[in-house]
Amino acid sequence: MSTTLLKKETLERKWYVIDAAGKPLGRTAVIAANLLRGKHKSDFTPNVDCGDYVIIINTDKAILTGNKLEQKKYYRVSGWIGGLKETKARDMMNARSDYAMELAVKGMLPKNTLGKHALTRLHLYKGAEHAHAAQQPVAWTQD
Repeated sequence: MSTTLLKKETLERKWYVIDAAGKPLGRTAVIAANLLRGKHKSDFTPNVDCGDYVIIINTDKAILTGNKLEQKKYYRVSGWIGGLKETKARDMMNARSDYAMELAVKGMLPKNTLGKHALTRLHLYKGAEHAHAAQQPVAWTQD
């Protein structure tokens, strides 16, 4: 059996829109990570950056199931002694819901240059409006 390998020169990237309103944050992040990676394509190659562009709208209307709003915490470290800061998920979703979604998607991408390049193709918006109408994005409906 022969293996077909995708070449970067023959790659066509599409634009997809995902509406996060009323959907769990993690499930939306999984769909976005798979689209950014290119895993939905039949000619997926793990060592080639073959993913598509993803626009996620309504990130402020994404939900967290269970007690995650009160129990989940986001941590960041300044590098100084005692510089560990923590933020509850409720505060993060109220203030920076797009950043919470970005962290979720980033955690699901590979930790190498492929993942870094894939993350640059992710566009997040708190509301229903986005600035990429000229690219003619297609709504992703396969949930």
